[in-house]
Amino acid sequence: MPAPPTPPYDQQQLAAARTRLANERTLLTYVRTSLALVGFGLALLQLEPHRAHALGFGALGAAAVFMGTGWLRFRHHARQIERCRVPQ
Repeated sequence: MPAPPTPPYDQQQLAAARTRLANERTLLTYVRTSLALVGFGLALLQLEPHRAHALGFGALGAAAVFMGTGWLRFRHHARQIERCRVPQ
């Protein structure tokens, strides 16, 4: 019985590309969430500058924390992915 034909692509490279793309999608989720918090915080500051002052700045601070967390997580996982690459 003949051996099955080898595919014209490398399974390891495809898996690594999928993992990198998943990491980027997760970063974009963090960016989207932080932008929503920035919009919410700025809207609160514009509409109710005296009563919602603390909540508006709290939302802006939370947006910064989300963005920082997302970036650090992205960098950490990107380095892990690079360390696991199989040399060609």
